[in-house]
Amino acid sequence: MALTTTATVTGIVSLLALKPHHGERPAVSARPSPGTDPASGAASGPTPGSAGANRTGTFTGSVIDTRYGPVQVAVTLSGGRLTAVEVLQVPSENRRDRTIATYAVPRLTDEAIGAQSADIDAVSGATYTSEGYVRSLQSALDRARG
Repeated sequence: MALTTTATVTGIVSLLALKPHHGERPAVSARPSPGTDPASGAASGPTPGSAGANRTGTFTGSVIDTRYGPVQVAVTLSGGRLTAVEVLQVPSENRRDRTIATYAVPRLTDEAIGAQSADIDAVSGATYTSEGYVRSLQSALDRARG
């Protein structure tokens, strides 16, 4: 039993170590940055003539405070379709927070783009990060779809 557990843990750690690590992203406050439309949260405004579900642009979600730190995402829509999710903030105070984020965020992003919504499952072992991600994602989509 102990050998199986050790082998499993070693395998998971090895897989996580192979994942490319990106530098930490700068923290973003809840206040809109210069050049952002405060009403919509759009960092690059919608294309002329687009409305509702056909919007195009990047929209920033709310900062969601979780037990382990803030989570915030920005979504990019093209013709109303979710094409990208950029994580602006995730818990990163310690090594465990960073490991969980490195594991969970790509899965959450893939699911969100596949589902074209915030109606996605939490990642096991990353419940708080997942909940913050989903709530911030939903707020960004709400802003985008106005």
